[in-house]
Amino acid sequence: MKTNNIHRIRILNRYFRITRFYDFIISITVKTGLLLSAVVLLYLIVNHFFPGFETLFHAFIAKYPPLVIFSLFFTSEFFMGLIPPEFFIAWTTKTINPWFHVFLLGTLSYLVGIVAYFLGIKLFSNAVIKKYLETRVSKHIINLKRWGGVFIFIGAMLPVPYSMVSLTSGLINFKVSHYLLWSLFRYVRFFLYAVVVFKIM
Repeated sequence: MKTNNIHRIRILNRYFRITRFYDFIISITVKTGLLLSAVVLLYLIVNHFFPGFETLFHAFIAKYPPLVIFSLFFTSEFFMGLIPPEFFIAWTTKTINPWFHVFLLGTLSYLVGIVAYFLGIKLFSNAVIKKYLETRVSKHIINLKRWGGVFIFIGAMLPVPYSMVSLTSGLINFKVSHYLLWSLFRYVRFFLYAVVVFKIM
């Protein structure tokens, strides 16, 4: 049994090497790391030059009803998370039922992803865009189709522009049922981050 398992691992490892899965993961990891560094740097710059920004933001959202806040969140998520979701998760601590509101935030983010995905599908149907993708970035499309689930998982769980990940999934015509299933990790992300935020708050 142990020998069979080792043999399977070797075959799987060889398959990953042939299909360049390891290269794909390294590429995604590096790009994610660079993006995270940019986000952290931007946060530090904003805090340095506008030290009261976070306080002002919380004061701003405290003035408006949940419907307005959710609308702002939906818009922010659609435009690549201009406002970090953590601010909105922190806002839920001021509500009567914070966990329910975290669930609503996760649902809105999930829906934003679906909208972006089908926007990508629509763009892919454009002959000019389709030709460009198939001729200029065909290698990347093949890798994304092959390992798209990992790509969506990373987008759903890490602080990267989720709408862009979803748009890309649509552009490469990634199978919709697989996209919807992998995107459920978006809920996991929100609840895990909420646990951390709630402890801090």
